[in-house]
Amino acid sequence: MNDTKLNQIIENCRRRDRVAQHELYGLFYAFALSVGRRYVASTEEAREVVNDAFFRAFTKIENYDPALPFQAWLRKVVVHSAIDHFRKYQRSSLPVEDLTKVELTVATDDIDMLEQLSSDGLLALVQLLPPSYRLAVNLFAVEGYEHREIAAMLGISEGTSKSNLFKARAKLKEMILQPAPKITKG
Repeated sequence: MNDTKLNQIIENCRRRDRVAQHELYGLFYAFALSVGRRYVASTEEAREVVNDAFFRAFTKIENYDPALPFQAWLRKVVVHSAIDHFRKYQRSSLPVEDLTKVELTVATDDIDMLEQLSSDGLLALVQLLPPSYRLAVNLFAVEGYEHREIAAMLGISEGTSKSNLFKARAKLKEMILQPAPKITKG
C-alpha cells in the first residue's frame, strides 16, 4: 500500500469513519498482534491487548503525526496497551528485590548461546518467563527503553527494573542450558 492511500485511510479514521477504521485494523492487525504477543503469555491475551490498542489508536488518532511512520506510532500504542494489561491483570506476586547496583554484563559464552537460537526459539523462551521479567526484557532489549523510563511506566523503582532484567537474563540462560528432553518411541 502506498503512503497516499494510507494517509487517506488515517484521515478518514480521524473523521471516525468505521469503514476506514476496519480497513486500518485489517492492514495492521498482524503487526500489532506480533508486538502484543511478545508481552503476554498467550495469543488470546495478545488479542485483548491488540483490541485495546486499536481502540486507543482510534480514539487518539488525532495525536498521530503524519510526518512520522504510522507503524512506529502504532507500535508505541500497542506497547502501552500491553503495559496497561500487565498493570491490570498480570502484576506478578513474585518478590522482586530492589537492586540499585546491578551489573548487567553479557559474557562471550552467553553471546555464543544466543547466536545458536533462532529468533522464534528465543521468543518462545521469553514467553515462558514470569510477566514482570518478560516485560523487562521486551521494554529494555526490544523496545530500547532505559531503566528509568521503564520504572516510570510500570510504577516501580529503577533498581527493580534492573533486577527484573538481571533475573530474566539468568532465567533465560538457565532455560537455554537445560538439555533438550529425550523423545522415545513407544
